[in-house]
Amino acid sequence: MDILQPQRQYYIDWIRVIAFMILILFHCSMPFVQFGWEVKNAEHSIFLDRLIIWLHQWRLPLLFFIAGVGVSFSLRKRSVLSFMGERVIRLFIPLLFSMFFVIPIQVYVERLQKKEINESYWSFYPSVWDLVPYPEGTLTWSHLWFVVYLFVFTILLVPIFALFKIKALQRWKQRLDPVFAHPIANLSLALPFILHYFAFYIRWPIQGSLLDDWFLFNSSITFYFLGYFLADLSSFWNTCETYRNYFLAVAVLCVIILFWKYYWTVALPTQQNDALYLYGFFDGLHIWAIILTVIGFARRYLNFSNPALAYLTTAVYPFYILHQTIIVASGYYVVQWSSPIWVKLLVLIIICFILLFGLYHFLIRPFVFTRILYGLKPKRIRLPKSEFFRDQASVVSTL
Repeated sequence: MDILQPQRQYYIDWIRVIAFMILILFHCSMPFVQFGWEVKNAEHSIFLDRLIIWLHQWRLPLLFFIAGVGVSFSLRKRSVLSFMGERVIRLFIPLLFSMFFVIPIQVYVERLQKKEINESYWSFYPSVWDLVPYPEGTLTWSHLWFVVYLFVFTILLVPIFALFKIKALQRWKQRLDPVFAHPIANLSLALPFILHYFAFYIRWPIQGSLLDDWFLFNSSITFYFLGYFLADLSSFWNTCETYRNYFLAVAVLCVIILFWKYYWTVALPTQQNDALYLYGFFDGLHIWAIILTVIGFARRYLNFSNPALAYLTTAVYPFYILHQTIIVASGYYVVQWSSPIWVKLLVLIIICFILLFGLYHFLIRPFVFTRILYGLKPKRIRLPKSEFFRDQASVVSTL
């Protein structure tokens, strides 16, 4: 059945919700791994090191791809100008609000743990308004770099979005649809991601800094554009579902090789040599195969809605904005315990989700002002089924 039909869209929301829940669990684990983060436990877990380095490869590419799909949905129901206005409201306003009122707590706790400061938060907070970027100053977008990149990608790709509003170009694109009836055609789209490793990985390691981050920037905008471009090519989605086990096998094979050569020892290539080319080929293929696999299994088994999905589809953006600040602030105290790592991790996960649901349900969801600050529509509307697709397009394309 064609992806354009409204009843086939629930699995996109499920992918987005599950991906963001994995992101929250990922950040709950960060105090307990060897990689740098805002707050750190005295000891780290080698098991979590290996798990985190694997999750880190594909969690954000999947989200960028799904965000691109959402753009295609959204543009079917509105003009490019209207779409850009919505992006400003639902991306830029929450970003600015968070940089000044949500994220500074992370900087405060980080410096507190490093014993760089010894003052109350209220004494520390005015330094945000010095407008000096982190790390020299306090102002940072921290984990919301994802929102920054989405906003910039949208601005850069607006001319292309406008061009594909032309019916002649739409018809040309639909002629490509039969190509993706074969699984090799779907899998071959991993090629640009492999080439990004060869061209950018060593010289521009991942930073999230936007201006000097060409590996992450180029690969992420490619995922974003592919999501947009493939969204209405029904053969691509049908093939993902039909050949989901085939794509899973490719992903598993790549994961085995990557763990054997790189992940198990937590040692990624640092030079432009044969090790980098081997890593780039299998990691680029592995990331794309996981995305195809997730789409295939979600389309087959998660193509339904229920009250939990309806609630979480809206909640997930405020969850994303708040989660890292909650983890850092509560993690500062949890890591000081003498308990085993698994106990601290479990407690941190429980604290995080309790606070996320509490803050969202009682302080964000009911009020127009807080809904706007956290990227939601000003008013909760119960839509008839005939209008669900339009509303879903708006929600999915937010992130």
